[in-house]
Amino acid sequence: MKQLKFYKFLCHALCSGFGVGYCPIASGTAGSLETLPFAFLVAYFYGFCGIMAATAVSFVIGVIASKEVLKYTRHDPSLIIIDEVAGQLLSFALVANALIGNLHAWWTYIIGFGLFRLFDITKPQPAKFFDAKVLNAWGVMLDDIAAGIYAAIVLYIIQLYLPIL
Repeated sequence: MKQLKFYKFLCHALCSGFGVGYCPIASGTAGSLETLPFAFLVAYFYGFCGIMAATAVSFVIGVIASKEVLKYTRHDPSLIIIDEVAGQLLSFALVANALIGNLHAWWTYIIGFGLFRLFDITKPQPAKFFDAKVLNAWGVMLDDIAAGIYAAIVLYIIQLYLPIL
């Protein structure tokens, strides 16, 4: 019984970004902000491979932990922000190699954050489909993955044409 309680506690802790998901307003934005220092470290040291590995790990943990949390809540509650972690990380994938060893790319992180939040909030297809029709842990995670892909593409295009990034 204690193991089950610990598993439930661990899943809630992971899904909420160790409490950030309980932020009373804009918990998704708070989760994305929480991810930025981690994204910086991973991209700085490991580039594309690091960002993809961190995204994959957060995605798998997110599916497993969200499945447990959804037993006790409605679909995609605001306390689950691990989906924002995975999506925000993914938004830097296509520019990650340019971020290796780069301490001056702070604009890239600000623009990547803004783009991810834009696509996460507006939910263009297929993100909208995943959010509205896939009512399980996969849907919780996949809508943010779609938003992260859109943000990654736009951020890459911006980086091609703006030398300040």
